[in-house]
Amino acid sequence: MPLYEHVFLARQDVSAQQVEALTEQMTGVITENGGNVGKKEYWGLRPLSFRIKKNRKAHYQLIDIDASPAAVAEMERQMGLNEDILRFMTIRVEEHTDQPSAILTRRDRDDRRGGRGDRPERGDRGDRGPRGDRPRRDDRDDNDSSED
Repeated sequence: MPLYEHVFLARQDVSAQQVEALTEQMTGVITENGGNVGKKEYWGLRPLSFRIKKNRKAHYQLIDIDASPAAVAEMERQMGLNEDILRFMTIRVEEHTDQPSAILTRRDRDDRRGGRGDRPERGDRGDRGPRGDRPRRDDRDDNDSSED
């Protein structure tokens, strides 16, 4: 059977437990139609790039699926009918990985570094001076202006 990665976005008003219930409902549809569900990752409540149905945030959920196209189509049909699901996307992949997704690994890395990483503070340019090779204002000749 083909392998799929499925991501859906749930409304910001629902709780994490309700997102888990939605996930179980959709995995039930897959298993009833002869498919298997691999790992499930909850990515949390994240901001959206733009509003979707008056929502600024959404709960993100990833599901690895090993099922027939008919089972995936039935799951997508039921997701389209559910008012709590804003968007969903299913992609066919060659293989599933056991490692955490890039979203989870990036979040862990940001938590360890404090979010901004090794970026210098604003205005801190190290040994280059305030503006690189440009001389400081008080070092410039004020006589060079064209007031003649």
